[in-house]
Amino acid sequence: MLEKDVKYIVLHCSATRSNQAYTVEQLTRDHQARGFRTVGYHFYIRQDGSVTQHRKLLEAGAHAMGYNHCSIGICYEGGLDVNGNPCDTRTEAQKRGLLDLFIILSKMFPEAKVVGHCELPHVHKACPCIDMETWRKELAAHVKHFKFAKDCCR
Repeated sequence: MLEKDVKYIVLHCSATRSNQAYTVEQLTRDHQARGFRTVGYHFYIRQDGSVTQHRKLLEAGAHAMGYNHCSIGICYEGGLDVNGNPCDTRTEAQKRGLLDLFIILSKMFPEAKVVGHCELPHVHKACPCIDMETWRKELAAHVKHFKFAKDCCR
């Protein structure tokens, strides 16, 4: 993949309960159990805001079928409330980590569009379990030139 090939930045959640830690080791184990050689996302953001990178930026991910060859995948830990229902569980530290990461990625891939996993065609999940329209507006306040089209994939 070349820099010009990155068309989307896809946000995911780990679909884990907010009151239970989901470590990088658990994430790696679960992705390998699904047949991936490693974590399918490029980046993972823990509840404490720490960011880990799991794929090279221009390496195809394994996070969004049909879009892995043209996207960067970012996943935040959580996405389910304590009862297992979809919910925006991002901590303030995660929100800051996401913002910082998107500022960097916006400079590297200024033509990429920000989408939630659920906004891709044929995805029938709540992931990333946040209001993407509101989040895009928050991002736009910090990243003026980023593409925030919500209907880019349909």
